[in-house]
Amino acid sequence: MAAEPTGRLASIITPDASIDQAVLQRRASAAASGFEALGLGEGSTIAILMRNDIPFIEASIAAQKIGAFAVPINWHSTATEILYVLDDCRPDLLVVQADLLGTPGLTLPPDLTIIAAATPPATAAAFRLPEATCAVPDGVRDWDDFVASHTPRTGPDAPARGAIIYTSGTTGHPKGVKRVPMDADLLARNIRCFVDTYGLAPDVRTLLVTPLYHASPGGFARYAATRGELLVLVPRFDPEDFLALIEKHRINTITAVPTMFIKLLKLPQEVRDRYDLSSLRWVSHTAAACPVDVKKAMIDWWGPILHEVYGGTEVGIAMHCTSAEWLDHPGTVGRVVDGADVRILAEDDSLLPTGETGEIYVRNPNYADFTYINHPQARIETEKDGFISIGDVGWLDEDGFLFLGDRKRDMIIYGGTNIYPAEIESALVQHPAVADCAVIGLPDPEFGEIVAAWVQPAKGAHPTEAELGAFLAQTLARYKLPRRYTFVEALPREESGKLMKRKLRAAMVPG
Repeated sequence: MAAEPTGRLASIITPDASIDQAVLQRRASAAASGFEALGLGEGSTIAILMRNDIPFIEASIAAQKIGAFAVPINWHSTATEILYVLDDCRPDLLVVQADLLGTPGLTLPPDLTIIAAATPPATAAAFRLPEATCAVPDGVRDWDDFVASHTPRTGPDAPARGAIIYTSGTTGHPKGVKRVPMDADLLARNIRCFVDTYGLAPDVRTLLVTPLYHASPGGFARYAATRGELLVLVPRFDPEDFLALIEKHRINTITAVPTMFIKLLKLPQEVRDRYDLSSLRWVSHTAAACPVDVKKAMIDWWGPILHEVYGGTEVGIAMHCTSAEWLDHPGTVGRVVDGADVRILAEDDSLLPTGETGEIYVRNPNYADFTYINHPQARIETEKDGFISIGDVGWLDEDGFLFLGDRKRDMIIYGGTNIYPAEIESALVQHPAVADCAVIGLPDPEFGEIVAAWVQPAKGAHPTEAELGAFLAQTLARYKLPRRYTFVEALPREESGKLMKRKLRAAMVPG
């Protein structure tokens, strides 16, 4: 890990480099000048395809300065998935990490302007990347050279546009959530909601391993890098290294996902006892509901400093609860944040009383209104009287705490990452040996859920798990591949053709 810069202003350190706030702002301002020299400005779109690294943050801040939309892309994606997002949002520029240019099957549009940052050695080691893929290729502009060749931008920043975050819908195709610009009052409310929920303060010293392409980690990183004291940015999670970095850098604020807790709790007791974690004061977790036994164990270990956060790309931060509140209401994902409101609706859109399960709708004036790029009808369908659905179902107790039930949409949450069965099903049924298929999530003690596929073979065909896995790997990211296959003579369908997934789930998950 690089040495920590001296001085009170915010600093970022990675395993390979360090940078203080003054240098970060100077480089981001120079990049903003470079973007403007390329003809970019208010309303332009800048795609970012990178792992956790300093250039990701520099490019994001530079985009904000000129009023452009940043579009972070999931770097786990296959070529097919990357190209879908690029085709949908039509960016004016792509800022990419060098090795990701070599994503198998990826041929970028010839008219797309590209700037690449070299993949740092620690990232290459963490992901076992060939050294030859980590340098910026000949003929592609280098990020550091681009920044160095421009004078930092002066004058006021343009109105902030934020980021276009891609989230999937019921069809499984990703949709870009694009918000309208915020005025000063709304921006202040938005920042206050974020700061209060994640425990951010001027002296924040944070360790971030969750991917910057997600909305919350991206915002968390930008705040810590520009308003806090220290941001330690790591490309990949390792449980013991995580504890060592907390001790070494006196980390006081963390955002995590439940899968990280599960892996930390699997460390031997002597390893856990080896590290001084007394600097920690606020640990927020999001992305999926945390198993009750896991959260109790983490509170026993780290103390009552865990804060649960629930929401979604469309509605932002909607619910929050402290450790004390959670211990009084085990299993809850929280109560609405200040200014927000939640409703539980029945299938006929009627308001359900306390304790009854229905679809969760949220109204959150702490966030600007949004649309889905190229999918205006989908935006209309998510709303009921100003309340937005993010596809989950649940119920409220008498104190207003929300508990999640089964998801209305069949989304699978694997280690905090959303996976949509429809996308996998549409790919799997393309195999000539597959007549019909269904994909659902099954409970898993480590990852929350795993992908499971039911396959009805075509007449006379005998597909194998290995064969189908290799076929899907051509178009789907590795984390989306089924971990379990079940071959059946026929899938349970109604006369209308509707698949009865509840029967598959009931057969595998008793009770």
